[in-house]
Amino acid sequence: MQDLMLYLREINTVSIILRLTLATICAGIIGAERGRKNRPAGFRTHILVCIGATIIMITSQYMTDVLHLTTDASRMGAQVISGIGFLGAGTIIVVGKSQVKGLTTAAGLWACACMGLAIGIGFYEGAIISCVFLLGVVTGLHKLDTYMQTHSRVMDIIVELEDIAGVTNFIQSVKKDGTKISNIEVKKLNEDNKKIIGLIMTLKLNRKCDHTEYILNLHNIDGVCSAEEVM
Repeated sequence: MQDLMLYLREINTVSIILRLTLATICAGIIGAERGRKNRPAGFRTHILVCIGATIIMITSQYMTDVLHLTTDASRMGAQVISGIGFLGAGTIIVVGKSQVKGLTTAAGLWACACMGLAIGIGFYEGAIISCVFLLGVVTGLHKLDTYMQTHSRVMDIIVELEDIAGVTNFIQSVKKDGTKISNIEVKKLNEDNKKIIGLIMTLKLNRKCDHTEYILNLHNIDGVCSAEEVM
């Protein structure tokens, strides 16, 4: 068994096929989860990133072990870690009213690249274990993350009011139950020839509650056109 592992860690046709296959499988598992959630980077993107990182490390090992070049085998891998940022940034988008989406996908791409580097150098155990942990984070912890975000005492919201006169009434209504307001930003929005006032603020609630229900209650305040949480 030990001889087999040593053989697979060397540069040969069998190890190259094994590494690229493992990269495809591991990255495909992570990418499939992202694809089911209709994220910008899904199944194929994650596989391509992981295979690319794997090829880089195979090439680095080839240069050292076969060509016997006096170079640091980790230098090319280091460029992958920094260079993957441009692709990750492309998956981060701003939707709606200042809502940021794609951070988890961007982090997943970066982690897939790291996993590919481990596979490429022949660190199979680390790659497989990291794949299990990555899958656990993006699937198993998704519900926990959502619950924590929607039940925390601190939330950022954006509210549209009919006119400037409704700002004072809105703030007083929110503060009635002990909620604290900070970081208020006021914007004038011209929609259909109406002077709509936009308020962006941070709320510290007096108790934990479901943010969805809280936002729905904000719509009952006089003068409120719309209200939503900024994630």
